[in-house]
Order: sequence, then C-alpha cells, then structure tokens
Amino acid sequence: MEEKTIKIALLGAGTVGSGVYALSEMLKDEMPKKSGAKLEIKKILVRDTKKEREGIPRKILTADWAEIRDDDEIKLVVEVMGGIEPARTFITEALKAGKQVITANKDLLAEYGQELLTLAEQCSCDLHFEAAVGGAIPIIRPLKQSLTGSVLTEVMGIVNGTTNYILTKMTEDGMDYSEALEQAQKLGYAEPDPTADVEGYDAARKIAIMASLAFNSKVTFADVYTEGITKITQRDIQYAKEFGYVIKLLGVAKLRDGRIEVKVHPMLIPDSHPLAAVRDSFNAVFVHGEACDDAMFMGRGAGKMPTASAVMGDIIAIMRNILHDNCGWNGGVAYKNIPVKPVEETESRYYLRLKMEDKPGALAHLAGILGGNDVSIAQMVQKRRYNGIAELVIITDSVRERHFDDALLAVKEMSVLKEVSSVIRVYEG
Repeated sequence: MEEKTIKIALLGAGTVGSGVYALSEMLKDEMPKKSGAKLEIKKILVRDTKKEREGIPRKILTADWAEIRDDDEIKLVVEVMGGIEPARTFITEALKAGKQVITANKDLLAEYGQELLTLAEQCSCDLHFEAAVGGAIPIIRPLKQSLTGSVLTEVMGIVNGTTNYILTKMTEDGMDYSEALEQAQKLGYAEPDPTADVEGYDAARKIAIMASLAFNSKVTFADVYTEGITKITQRDIQYAKEFGYVIKLLGVAKLRDGRIEVKVHPMLIPDSHPLAAVRDSFNAVFVHGEACDDAMFMGRGAGKMPTASAVMGDIIAIMRNILHDNCGWNGGVAYKNIPVKPVEETESRYYLRLKMEDKPGALAHLAGILGGNDVSIAQMVQKRRYNGIAELVIITDSVRERHFDDALLAVKEMSVLKEVSSVIRVYEG
C-alpha cells in the first residue's frame, strides 16, 4: 500500500520551532512506523521570511497566516510562538477550520485553556499540549489518561528549572542568591529579565494547568497564590539543612475539604522526600491519588530538544488519530465546578526567623502572642546572640494562614522585635 503523508504547519521558528523541525528530519524514516504515515512540514509561519534559519528551507516560510488556515492539505497546526495574542486567535481559527492543534503555550493555556478545549471538542478536533508543562517530562497525558482511574488529591512539583538551579547552587555550593542567579544567566538557564521565573509566575501557570486536569475543574493563573525565591538567603538554606530540610520552589495543588488549594512558593521539604533530590535545572512532578498512591515524573523541564520531543510525541499521537478518524476527544475539559479555596483559608506549617532584643521575658511574650492566635510552636531554637540581639528560628505546627498572618502582625508590634528575617512554608505530607 502507498504510504500516506500528513501535512502540518508550524507557527514559529524560534528555539522550540527549530527544534521540532530538526527532530522531524531526524525521525523522517521512522515516522511511518511510529505514526502510520509520512510527516511533511508544509509551512512555517514567521515574521520575517528573509531571515536565514539554519536547517530550514526558506521556501516553506510564510508570513501570511491565511496561507495556513485556508490550506485544506494542512491537517495539523503546531503553535510554538508563545504569548497570548496572536496565538489565541490563530488556534481558535485553526480549530474552527477543522484542523488539529498542538501548543506549547503555557501562558495561553493558564488563562484560556478551558475555553480552547471546549472549542476543540465542539469542532471535533484534537488539542494537545504536552510541551506546555515540564518539557520532555510526560505529565499532561498521564493526568488526562493513565491516572484518571484514581481520584487525585495532590499534584506538587518543581516545574521551573531556573529557580531549581539557583537553589541547588545556594544549597550545594554556598552561593548567595545574586551570585547563583548571575551564574544561571551566564549558562542560559535564566533570562536577562528573570522575573517570570524567580517570582514564581512561570511555575504558577504550569500548576494552574495541572490542577485543572487533575481535579477536572477550571483553575487559572489568577487563582494561584504566588511567591518567588528572591528573599531566600544563605542563612535560611543552612538552617533548613540543620533541621533536616531542603528549600525548593514548589507548585502545590491539593483537593482538600471539597475545595482546591493551589499555590506556588518556596518550601522546606524533608531531605528524605523524592523532590529534595531533584537538582540543577531538572524538573519533577509528584502526584498522589487514592488508588494510585504516589507517583513521580522527572526529567528535563525545558530546552530546545526536550521541549521539541514533547511536541513531537503529540504530533505522532494526532497523526494516528487522523489516520483512524479518532480526533476530538481531549480529556481536559473541566466537567466539575470545584471552587478554589482562598489562600487565607489554607493551612501550612511555617519556618519563621526573627531577630529580637535578648531581654528577660521576651521569649515568653513571643510564645504568648503566637499561641493567642492559634499558632502552635513545634520547634524553637536560639541560633545566635550578638550585641544583645538574639536570632530565633521557629517551626510551627499546621496553622490556618489567616491566623498566622494575624499572629505575624502582632509579633511585628513587639517592642523587642528588631526584624522578621524570613517566613517560609514547611511541607506537611
């Protein structure tokens, strides 16, 4: 039988787009065995068709979206441009034109994912997005398929390689934050403007996507309480180590008391936890379900070829669906309406580092304020004393966030208080 050819288009020829094209060339001979058909990238949408792009023939470049949208031979559109617009418009128009769609766009999905998934099902089209979270790590398809036999109650992960690299260097090499960030930028792990990574916004978008899938409910970027790592100090790293913890920036989504808790923030996790061993720019996602128990997925969370690998996996899956007339089921549409819990109603344990005047009765006064606001002390250690100033490290039991916030306001009114140096949440399994 003559082999069929499925023609596709890429929207974007940057880092990921060029990686997808290169990988398609590498797998050209194997594609009929992997998918059942040959793959042809017929068009690539770019801003400047005259710009040289290594390895990509200029004849397939176009700056006209209509050439792709209106070409009935193109069955699949792969969006690797990034940003909200014009990507949202292009994907919407592609689906309405009956084309299958793949996107690696976490920004778009964290805001409009449910809208686009609903449209895809209405149009009987596939919308796949494995590369939007975790690069080469297969986590989207397991959340949509493999793990749906279990009621999931927690998804937690290190989903930003830049911050994980910075915290690894601070932990293992004794660097301070600014030094570790500078090294990450030199190595290309961090952008010249690292705000999206170090303030937690990138991780927040990814955990919003995973929470939506895990709990079958709409969770957007705006729902995610977010803190970054810019206030983490070398002293916090060392004290955490003394208590048996490692500090990581984690995205955490939990189903608790019939509501969804979803947050991104630094956290002390036990050095025995599997996520504690995830180093450098690696990512990992830890999932807990009532039937599946614990599962962890780990790998390269970003980069040209790891991300291209995830895109190519989606391409192959959709090519099979096209050949077998099986497009239109996406498994990600939120069919429940579970509310997101306000952050002040969630509960956490806390690591609290203070500087206070070393005066009689000061500790008893502090303990009284905390206890009066339902904050129970699990551990308290005086770490240093210098010129009449004592440094205290406290780890609390689990407490509702609004109670802790009230306690912290009262602590800040203490006349003997010199500084609230650090406040970091502590993992409770």
